[in-house]
Amino acid sequence: MKLTHDYVCICGNKDFSRVFVYTEPPEKEVRFESVQHDKYYREVLKCDLCGHYVSLSEMDITALYTGDYVASNYMDIEGIHENFKRINSLDPKESDNTARTVRVNEFAKKHFSNDIGGKTLLDIGSGLGVFPYTMKQLGWVCTALDPDSNAVRHLERHVGVRAVKGEFLAISDPGRFDVITFNKVLEHVQDPVSMLVKSQEHLRQGGFVYLEVPDGEMAACDGKDREEFSIDHLHVFSFLSVTILAQKAGFTPVLLERLQEPSTKYTLRMFLTK
Repeated sequence: MKLTHDYVCICGNKDFSRVFVYTEPPEKEVRFESVQHDKYYREVLKCDLCGHYVSLSEMDITALYTGDYVASNYMDIEGIHENFKRINSLDPKESDNTARTVRVNEFAKKHFSNDIGGKTLLDIGSGLGVFPYTMKQLGWVCTALDPDSNAVRHLERHVGVRAVKGEFLAISDPGRFDVITFNKVLEHVQDPVSMLVKSQEHLRQGGFVYLEVPDGEMAACDGKDREEFSIDHLHVFSFLSVTILAQKAGFTPVLLERLQEPSTKYTLRMFLTK
């Protein structure tokens, strides 16, 4: 079996090579309730020009973000809260979030000339809310956006930040912010360029965007069973493709870093300005 496609890469190229084939879920992949596991088949293709990866499947995974993603990972609002507490209690050396918070705050201090008190931040796809929670402790005024009702209730009740329910591309006007963050979000959407373009509408003059995406180039070296290539990741980026993404969305990449996080995830993180 081989899937046919007319996919056009972020870079504009139409030529891809098939690199991984899955006839069953990888061992560490979350067993999403809405996925037809008895008909499991998907392929990961790599752009021949920029090295960007895309996941193709004939399975219907549209229900993942209407509740299945949170339900399969955390069960319910209590499960969300328990995982929130677990991650916040990690040793800082073992926490992806601690390293992320330090890096964003460090960059912001330089960018805003140490004037970060009361600065506003919009976190897209907040989920458990560990990032806006920690940023709030550092003096940021945080708004969290998530499409899942249980996640939004948790964000309001336990994280203590303003929470907005909805898909980022569909919401009307959540406001304007000094910083907008996409932490492991853009790999989950069909059109990451449009998602990033929309952030321009809500970014204040002189602000910046921070994003993290899975690093496909490094993950592929370890093989097909890496978490970076799970079914919910429609895109897995390369150093070049994430740069092209930023430029196509009208941003100037200021800093791009490659790292392996304490959780062992291979990640590309980037700071962008208008």
